[in-house]
Amino acid sequence: MCTYNTLEHPQDELFMKAALEEAGKALQKDEVPVGAVLVKEGQIISSGHNSSIMLNDPSAHAEIIALRQGGKLLGNYRLADTELYVTVEPCIMCMGALLHARVKRLIFGARDQRAGAAGSVFDFTCDDRLNHKLEVRAGVLEAECRNLMQLFFRKKRCYNTER
Repeated sequence: MCTYNTLEHPQDELFMKAALEEAGKALQKDEVPVGAVLVKEGQIISSGHNSSIMLNDPSAHAEIIALRQGGKLLGNYRLADTELYVTVEPCIMCMGALLHARVKRLIFGARDQRAGAAGSVFDFTCDDRLNHKLEVRAGVLEAECRNLMQLFFRKKRCYNTER
């Protein structure tokens, strides 16, 4: 079993609030409200929100978009010494991208009990078979992150039953 870092960094909540703002953008576009920000040396260098529906792209998750923008900005696909803040625990695809990018630290809000790959369903954060491990902090502004997802799916269920 992997161990998670529960140490608070002074800016964790600040950056998670920025990720929540990104999730709000997804919500406004009727996308699953997940947001992410990539941080290096205490500065947000890129951000993203789910855009799979709008872009007709199954890989257009918030994390992937933030990583792509970060790689372009830094001129490198390796994103060493970066931290990714995301409102919901990453899926398998996104965890694979985080590992390949060599992100140093993952901070997320709500767990994903159906598809989470940072401890809930799978745990790719510290698997000895992989050549990179992430420091992880879970549960930052968890209630806010979870509530946004619940709001979205509650609205979807109500809309679908009214048809």
